[in-house]
Amino acid sequence: MAFTLYSLLQASLLIVNAVAVLHEERFLRHVGWGSDQGIGGFGEEPGIKAQLTNLIRSIRTVMRGKGTIFTIIIMIMMIIIT
Repeated sequence: MAFTLYSLLQASLLIVNAVAVLHEERFLRHVGWGSDQGIGGFGEEPGIKAQLTNLIRSIRTVMRGKGTIFTIIIMIMMIIIT
């Protein structure tokens, strides 16, 4: 399998789907990445852990409905191409 734009799109979609299905109470809180773990003081720069937690929460919010549509489109393209 060659490295193409389509395979890059497919890999990025799989990664985004994997992040989107992470459940905060079941997985993230046990690892120490819950929403209440990364609260800093006023004027402090957020650490890398807080930034990653915010990124995961943002991906889960944005991709909740759109991720399903993108996944279905990619699956249909895979069926047609192969």
